[in-house]
Amino acid sequence: MSSDLALFRVNRFVLKKQRLTDEKPNRSIVETVRAVGGLHATGATTPYLSLFARVKGFRKEDLDQELYVKRNLGKIRYVRTTVYVLPKDMIPTAFAATRMMAEPASEAYSKFLGITEKQYRETSKRIAKILKGKNGMSTREIKETLRTSLNVSPIVNLMCDQGLLIRGAPEKGWKSNLHTYQLFNEYFPDVKLDEISEGDARKAVVRWYLASFGPVTENDMAWWTGFHKSQVRHIVEDLENDITYVEVSDLGKTLLMLSKDEARLELMRREGKPVINLLPSLDSYLMGCKDRERYIDAEHYDFIFDRSGNATSTILVDGEVIGVWDFEEPVIKIFFFQDNKADLAKEIHLRATGLGAFISGRQTETEQNDQSKGMYVNETINTANRWRRNVPP
Repeated sequence: MSSDLALFRVNRFVLKKQRLTDEKPNRSIVETVRAVGGLHATGATTPYLSLFARVKGFRKEDLDQELYVKRNLGKIRYVRTTVYVLPKDMIPTAFAATRMMAEPASEAYSKFLGITEKQYRETSKRIAKILKGKNGMSTREIKETLRTSLNVSPIVNLMCDQGLLIRGAPEKGWKSNLHTYQLFNEYFPDVKLDEISEGDARKAVVRWYLASFGPVTENDMAWWTGFHKSQVRHIVEDLENDITYVEVSDLGKTLLMLSKDEARLELMRREGKPVINLLPSLDSYLMGCKDRERYIDAEHYDFIFDRSGNATSTILVDGEVIGVWDFEEPVIKIFFFQDNKADLAKEIHLRATGLGAFISGRQTETEQNDQSKGMYVNETINTANRWRRNVPP
């Protein structure tokens, strides 16, 4: 059992794991994706904005190169039946660990939309045939080629979750979720999806999670993975020799982490300038834990997370949420939950301007909403979560 720790040290440590400090500028996209446990990709723009926050000099085409040209990364459904960007070598383990959650959900969705088992069986074979040797087709192109009246989207979705297809480059650029699709075995000819058992894969996923987000609670682990709590408990018991426990005084909780990380955590100190981050909706840092009192005040929780626990776009200082942001071209809107020192607010505005330029490709302005006005958060760039939320007056 480790000695008692202050919360700021834990937050600073996780920020460093999540590549959100400026101590060593990141340049490798693939290794950054690996370090943060994968990029949430339900929202089309989220992977790009998450990397912009982490990789020095990042350009949108850099991720496209790794995903669709070099194919060092791929998009598959992963934990909590959510689409993620993952390094190619992690895909077999991720697939094996989560297939039994993703595939039944996709089957049910397909049936809900009126696709019978026979229609799926026959149409999926035809889709595989027309995609053979092709460099990607959209669902619209697939439907036109098949000359069918069927809704092929749920069929293609299920084929992805069975490891038959993979999502390729979207039709309309980085803000689009309208993917093209290719045969998985042609896209990744050297990737074997059956090389690891489900049990071993789930144990590996928990270990990856601890490496990217620990210290955490078992509740965090179950929520993020989507695994049953009893299974998480069993995996923790299996990893007993590799896990240590730390007490965090500010939380009044015992957290778990990999033993090999304990010495690095003990070295964390509050030093230098505050660490400032503007993160997109569904960013991995905010989505990594179920128990979120470590980085947000309870009174602001409902203005950051929806009922499913999905996060909006946020402003962080030293790992704690101090406000939210939104983009309505050509303006980045900012709302602070608290008063800030002038130099800190100035730096946040400066970073917001750079973020706006990245999103729009042109010069942007910032607009700070005071507490008497309120503002709408997260409607413009978040295509995944279709909710509006008013900041309290």
